[in-house]
Amino acid sequence: MAKAATVEESFAKLDEIISQLESGALSLDDSFKKYNEGMKLIKSCNQQLDKVENR
Repeated sequence: MAKAATVEESFAKLDEIISQLESGALSLDDSFKKYNEGMKLIKSCNQQLDKVENR
């Protein structure tokens, strides 16, 4: 079973996705996939941060 990524790892992956999207080198389909991946990472980060705030 894969462990959940840390917030720092998720932010690093988000940075990478943003760079790829801004480069304009991806196809529309790949851009949409990266966008969705980024949104999932943002949701995960928000959930992790909410857990920390509620401690």
